[in-house]
Amino acid sequence: MVYQYVVTLKNQTNRYLDILGLILSIVSVICFTMELLRSDNVSLAYLIGAVAVLGFIIFNLIQQAKKRKVYYSRALLLAGLVWMKMPYFSWLLFVFIILALLEYQAKYAVEIGFSDNEIVINSLFKKRYNWLQFNNIVLKDGLLTLDFANNHIMQREVDDDEDDDADEDEFNEYCALQLAKHRREASH
Repeated sequence: MVYQYVVTLKNQTNRYLDILGLILSIVSVICFTMELLRSDNVSLAYLIGAVAVLGFIIFNLIQQAKKRKVYYSRALLLAGLVWMKMPYFSWLLFVFIILALLEYQAKYAVEIGFSDNEIVINSLFKKRYNWLQFNNIVLKDGLLTLDFANNHIMQREVDDDEDDDADEDEFNEYCALQLAKHRREASH
């Protein structure tokens, strides 16, 4: 499908996901270190797990300071494997693996594609809409407003980092023309 316009929405959950990943990683390092110090036999898994997860934490904090995207999925996967060997809370393996696998999807910016036939919201599950399902669509001051015909309104901030190949006036004119065109076709 060729889209005349693709609008990328700002992802508002990245900060919270990074905090959660950091907290889970730090707690894991503390638990692995405590278990390493408490046990009579030195377990290589606890040692490698604590050092490697700590390394991922430091790497991510450096990347974050450079304003780059960070992912805690590697640290969570590794921590999950070490949790499997722990004498307590070994079920956390499943929680850590699920969180690691969902991190990329949760941090993915939502894109909305506008074509002559439909509007597609590309999220975890694609949502397709016909132009007739909207009363109005407006992009103004970095805020996209989708006014649905069923009185539902979706208003989200547009990602400024993405390159816009068209200005707001062109986009709004395109949407107004498509809405009018589809209403005319439906009335005939």
